[in-house]
Amino acid sequence: MPSHALKRPILLALCACALVAQSMVAAVNLLIPQLSDSSLHPSTGEILWTVDAYVIVFAGLLIPAGALGDRYGRKGALLAGLTLFAAGAALSALARDPALLIAGRGVSGAGAALITPATMSILVHLAGPGGRARAMASWTLALGLGGLAGNLGGGLAGQYASWRVLFAAMVPLAALLVVAVAVTTPRTDRSPHSNLAPAGTLLLTGGLVAVLFGIIEGPAYGWASPRILLAFAAGALLVALFTLVSLRSRAPLFDPRVFAAPRLRATTLGMATGFFGLFSLFYVNSQYLQGVKGYGPARTGVAIVPLIIGMALVPRLAARWSAHPRPVIGGGLALIGTGLLGVSTAGAGTPYPLYSCWLLVISAGTGLCMPALTLGVVTSLPPHQAGLGSGLGTSAREIGAALGVAVTGTVLASHGDLNSGMAPALRVVGLLVLAATVAVTVGYGRAHADSGPAKPAGPAPEATGTGPADERGEAPISGEAPIR
Repeated sequence: MPSHALKRPILLALCACALVAQSMVAAVNLLIPQLSDSSLHPSTGEILWTVDAYVIVFAGLLIPAGALGDRYGRKGALLAGLTLFAAGAALSALARDPALLIAGRGVSGAGAALITPATMSILVHLAGPGGRARAMASWTLALGLGGLAGNLGGGLAGQYASWRVLFAAMVPLAALLVVAVAVTTPRTDRSPHSNLAPAGTLLLTGGLVAVLFGIIEGPAYGWASPRILLAFAAGALLVALFTLVSLRSRAPLFDPRVFAAPRLRATTLGMATGFFGLFSLFYVNSQYLQGVKGYGPARTGVAIVPLIIGMALVPRLAARWSAHPRPVIGGGLALIGTGLLGVSTAGAGTPYPLYSCWLLVISAGTGLCMPALTLGVVTSLPPHQAGLGSGLGTSAREIGAALGVAVTGTVLASHGDLNSGMAPALRVVGLLVLAATVAVTVGYGRAHADSGPAKPAGPAPEATGTGPADERGEAPISGEAPIR
């Protein structure tokens, strides 16, 4: 479609959908004390599942949800996702026992899995080559604002209202977004060449869910516990079976050999790295501000605003450098790692303005690198798999986020309390981010050296093919030259 097809009302509606889906990842974290004391009387395990069910289902279904939108229509997938999201929120708000609350969170997570890749792939198709970098900057900002909205909403509900109010508020909000999308957003072309491949979809989804369960629950059960080892073994087996089935299939969900492309490997690792660092900070941030600094839930929600400032301002600046993504990506990830090392120096006597400066550094790094990484993943795949590409990218983010929480939680647990464990935990994460930054930057440079001149785009392939997109002669979406 022409670049002028992306009108401001469409951009706002799609970004609002992404914001709402992202907001519910973190919103429940600040409601844990209230939920523990509620009439549901949840156990510690049920509290953990209330928090984790959304993330596990969300991340586990992202890739097939993206392929579903490619095949049957991205606007339809988005509207279905909003409906599921609202249904899950209503079930959670009305829950009379922990099982229904957890089920509602899972249903909302399934809705979010349809919403997120659909919004990104619609933006990519409507923006055109000239507007794609700015569209991704706006979409990345929406995700950052979603994190802020979730923290603010959870904090306000925890201090002034009820956890049921937070879930109930999502129902009319989702209904409003359904109307906005229906009125403003055009339908994009469907791709008859995208395949859901039921066997591959079940294997990949099951593998991702098992791995995510192991990552998220590892700190609670112990990394060497039979339950966690079994989860990782099952995840590895299912992913291996998915790879085998996909390589033998004439119409797989996606060809695993796409990861032979250095740029796709580098960008997915970069996205996982960025969110690995960001969510490790999220994990300790509220505990530090409330437990060490003595802030209330609402004030804690406001105190993370510096994390949004960089995400709001820097992406538009980064869009001007979209033709040179390698230094943008490397610089952004390096800022995240450096900021985490800075936050690791915070203690009870650290003035909040100094602490907020380190939050600004991390925020600026996120705003700098995430639009380029997001666009790099999507344009590494052929045009008819835009939704699948966005699902791959978002899966990398969610897996990185889960790893960040798991590693941070494990280091904290080994030190007994937050006061003694926060500094070493964030130092470990910060150093890992910086090490991964080197790998991502080198990998992106190798992708640039290995790629030849751009080839003109042709029609979507009749079959999935036998190799990655750039080896089959397929050009990125809309036929523009690959981004370097």
